Amino acid sequence: MLQQYKHILVAIDGSYESELAFQKAVAVAKRNHSELFLIHIVDTRAFQNVSSFDSAMVEQVTETAKQTMDGYIEQAHKAGLEDVSYTIEYGAPKTIIARDVPKQKAIDLIMIGATGLNAVERLLIGSVTEYVTRNAVCDVLVVRTDLNNQPALASTKKPKPQAND
Repeated sequence: MLQQYKHILVAIDGSYESELAFQKAVAVAKRNHSELFLIHIVDTRAFQNVSSFDSAMVEQVTETAKQTMDGYIEQAHKAGLEDVSYTIEYGAPKTIIARDVPKQKAIDLIMIGATGLNAVERLLIGSVTEYVTRNAVCDVLVVRTDLNNQPALASTKKPKPQAND
């Protein structure tokens, strides 16, 4: 018997990797006749070190996130997916994606892009993707390829210019 997912969560952070996760999540949701739930998390830790912190900065970040998420909703609708919604949350992305929202929304699959961090960044701050795969309360699919199943990094590299003889 095939596993059929009914409530799919995809984390959107503006990276190329999350774009790939969104594209594949739309395809999976269509095949499974599932609800697609998008989430963007404003990492409040980023504001803790800003000495001139004001609410206008948070409002600007939130407005940009809303515009981005509305664009994703439109893309999903154009692809033929009707049951799609989003939320913007504030806090630590790791626990919100891995535990909080899946429990609240009865999520049975999290789709997340492979980390865009380098080894030093992962060591210092840790990878959200790594945390989610280790601690999620449901299945997790880490997206590493584009819709043609080509490695994500390969599709972002531009061809090298050829030298003229």
